[in-house]
Amino acid sequence: MQLPLEDVKVLELSHTLAGPYCSTMLADYGSQVIKIERPGSGDIARGWGTPMPGGETAYFVSVHRNKKGVVIDLKHPQGKEIFLRMVERSDVVLENFRVGVLSRLGIGYDAARQRNPGIIYCSISGFGQDGPYRDRTVLDLILQAESGMISVTGEAGGSGVRAGVSIADMGASMNAAFGIMFGDYFASGEIPRPMGTTYKSLLPYQTFRTRTRDLALAVASEKLWKVFCPVIGCPELADAPRYRSNGDPILKRKSLVSTLQQVFLTRTYEEWEELLVENGIPVGAINNLAEVAEHPQVKARGTLIEIEHPRAGKLRMPGVPVRLSDTPGSVRTPAPTLGQHTDEVLRDLLGLSEREIATLRSAGAVA
Repeated sequence: MQLPLEDVKVLELSHTLAGPYCSTMLADYGSQVIKIERPGSGDIARGWGTPMPGGETAYFVSVHRNKKGVVIDLKHPQGKEIFLRMVERSDVVLENFRVGVLSRLGIGYDAARQRNPGIIYCSISGFGQDGPYRDRTVLDLILQAESGMISVTGEAGGSGVRAGVSIADMGASMNAAFGIMFGDYFASGEIPRPMGTTYKSLLPYQTFRTRTRDLALAVASEKLWKVFCPVIGCPELADAPRYRSNGDPILKRKSLVSTLQQVFLTRTYEEWEELLVENGIPVGAINNLAEVAEHPQVKARGTLIEIEHPRAGKLRMPGVPVRLSDTPGSVRTPAPTLGQHTDEVLRDLLGLSEREIATLRSAGAVA
């Protein structure tokens, strides 16, 4: 079956997560992604986390499937020329180096478009291509701190904490989060503070303890509140003036939360889940990763897939997140070992002979 991006060739010069995760999504839908790494250590993410069998790390192999790996020394004159020749035969260059690094090497956008005027040159950077912070070295944690995200994450009265996943890099809902936070500040002038698992704009919208495990609850409308109160055995709360509107600035949050907490402690999570789901109330368990991996919904959707890596062996990882009906993406190959496809790409893409490749390798231009 044809994949939607089969005709798109991508040269990936990125590292860590922001760039590689982007190109993985393109590769899942058929793009021919050639990951170019430096000689020796390659992508710095190859050294992140506990080594797996064969020396690979789960961090790296999880975001480099469906790609071909090539090692080129981009500081070597012949290495630069090899890269620019590859640009001539490609559609996209993806990079997330510090701003200006590739231009100083002579392989930035201006040099690339001289070889291929139609090239799409995508540069991902922490603070953008201009402004006073443009030259800063940035990883996910720094962006969470600088953006204000950490200042509103954590328990009330405590220090802010980093989100457990690299949300700034993956960016699944970053724009929406920024819009909500900034919009509230400009409307009220109030600086957001940590509120634990609660959410200022909605109540109740947080976690509660039950007799067996924690429960996440989201009563996000007045209509739902009217249904919720009788279901939990507290119909009198539905019409209490102090709780009537989620938007009421004088809500006595602590009093209501305390009341609800005592109610939820009267039953097990399983009992509450059945009752709340039956009545259309959004509820969920606080699952750890092991529980997520065995979750019935995850299994039913085939969300996790298995793939064989030449060194690490059988790997389990999330599959393609977006499902297209006629042209679905797929995981076809594992992450490449360092320089695994150097000869293949130089031979097939540029038409170099084995002797020419050997000469480049001897000169240190490729590996």
